[in-house]
Amino acid sequence: MYNFKTGSKLIELCKKYNKSIGEITMLREAEVSGSSMRVLTKKMSTNLVVMKDAVKEGLTKEIRSVSGLTGGDAKRLYNYSENNDSLSGDIMTKAVACAMAVSEVNASMGRIVAAPTAGSCGIVPGALLTAAGSLKSSDEDIVKALFTSSGVGITIASNATLAGAEGGCQAECGSAAAMAAAAVTELAGGSPEQALNAAAFTLKAVLGLVCDPVAGLVEVPCVKRNAFGASNALVAADMALAGITSRIPYDEVVTSMYKVGKSIPYELKETAKGGLADTPTGRKIKKEILG
Repeated sequence: MYNFKTGSKLIELCKKYNKSIGEITMLREAEVSGSSMRVLTKKMSTNLVVMKDAVKEGLTKEIRSVSGLTGGDAKRLYNYSENNDSLSGDIMTKAVACAMAVSEVNASMGRIVAAPTAGSCGIVPGALLTAAGSLKSSDEDIVKALFTSSGVGITIASNATLAGAEGGCQAECGSAAAMAAAAVTELAGGSPEQALNAAAFTLKAVLGLVCDPVAGLVEVPCVKRNAFGASNALVAADMALAGITSRIPYDEVVTSMYKVGKSIPYELKETAKGGLADTPTGRKIKKEILG
């Protein structure tokens, strides 16, 4: 009854039952898994706790990755935002810092929520938790928004890919940003249509983004791409809430992302054989770390 694989079907269900994307996604999950709404809410609430803990750890502790390539930048940026008038604004700077915090925790082998992947784990919490703080949203509302992000993730996974090894970074950080943008839009009171417009904007902004991890590690440029993914999501949400629409429908954007991913050379899909990984400095770092 509540099953969907495309954005158009999702919107159809939202209209039919007068519910948000988050609510339809919860009903779908209950239908598919056989779990009660209470159980599903409890599980998602656990994810929220993990996200909050990862943000706090990355912003307050001296985080360093095993390789030594990343760590400390999230805390540095957050402190900057606390003591300066940032050019991009307080909310944006803190969202970026939170996204980097979670990504740095991941790189240091800490506990995170893969949303939808470990490599893009900072984008949803970075954008969503910061927006929630500004909107003074309750944890209950944030959990609903996390189901919104899941609904968008379902449509991308069903019609494209979430894997950098298959579709490049557009499939990982791009999908995470789309999920975050939709979640923030509904959290702020936007309609399901506006949420998918926001998701479309984020994907269009990163079409063709390659996956080129230096030394094959999920650190450089991954942590900073999480930062830009969070900022992408917030800008997209504001555009959608302002009434701006995507001239290319969401489902067509997702299909386009998949086709673009298929055309990206294998050297630029998580193999660490191209892009930044194949620069002189990238090769030097690889030799220093891996020998």
